[in-house]
Amino acid sequence: MKYRTIGSDPATRREVSVLSLGAMLFGTLTDEKTSFAVLDRYVEAGGTFVDTSNNYAYWADGGLGGQSEALLGRWRHSRGIGDGIVIATKLGARPLAPGTGYVDNPEGLSARAIREAAEQSRERLGVERIDLLYAHIEDRTVPVQETVEGFAALVAEGSVGLLGTSNHAAWRVERARAVAAAAGLPGYEVLQYQHSLLRPRTDIPQPLFPEGSLGHAGAELLSYLRAEPGLTLVAYSPLLGGAYTRSDKPVPPDYDHPGTPARLAVLREVAREAGATVNQVVLAWQMYGPLPVVPLVGASSVAQLDESLAAVDLELTEDQRHRLDGVH
Repeated sequence: MKYRTIGSDPATRREVSVLSLGAMLFGTLTDEKTSFAVLDRYVEAGGTFVDTSNNYAYWADGGLGGQSEALLGRWRHSRGIGDGIVIATKLGARPLAPGTGYVDNPEGLSARAIREAAEQSRERLGVERIDLLYAHIEDRTVPVQETVEGFAALVAEGSVGLLGTSNHAAWRVERARAVAAAAGLPGYEVLQYQHSLLRPRTDIPQPLFPEGSLGHAGAELLSYLRAEPGLTLVAYSPLLGGAYTRSDKPVPPDYDHPGTPARLAVLREVAREAGATVNQVVLAWQMYGPLPVVPLVGASSVAQLDESLAAVDLELTEDQRHRLDGVH
């Protein structure tokens, strides 16, 4: 395994593996025995960066979520897992009532909601401190300053380490970080967005983002990342849910444009040259590019995880990377 540092403050920054493991479906669609086996294999391989959320996976049973955090808590306890494994979780998008969702009835990002949700997450995870806590989705009903101060209070108390944000417009990320900096408070240092080799359209309306998706790491967010070297991008759904390799998993509708077939052709060509799978090339392209990107992979079996783990040792040539980046 290889590692990188997230965060800049010596008091809170952490060294994490270059490949993060997503636990979204652990405890629901992925049963406990399989989940424990995947987690054990990840740690055995040197993995140290596990990701979840307080609302995972509410849609599995129409409830409120929390199953993934609770499973991770049981796994940590049964395995005697200590501070060496960094567990990141998110808040703000948990439904307030069964049968609702993050679009119509989310808990939001008020100071009260942040405190209550963080306390509940710590209980489910069985930790005194959450290593990395994200604002999962935007809450434009709450002043940015209240949200910033709500998160900062938890850091000051020692119940949270690093702060991050996900699925926010880049201008709102910058505004929140500016408010934090002006007040001498900790701000967001890790950004979690959907990012992969294929480039999506970002103008397609979605329920949460009627003006177009804010969940993709588009040109503006990547430009922001280049300008702020202290930030790290955690890239969720880097393998597009299996769409690169599975005939039963077509690419999502927002990737249906003329650039996609050309990029896929070059990707397959590079994979043949490298003696690697298409998925491994995508992950290596992310991990070792010019920007600090940590791919966040899911796995419903040890075999799936092993394929992703093998990408850690895959080195693309400069020519191969240039070709992958050069397709328009």
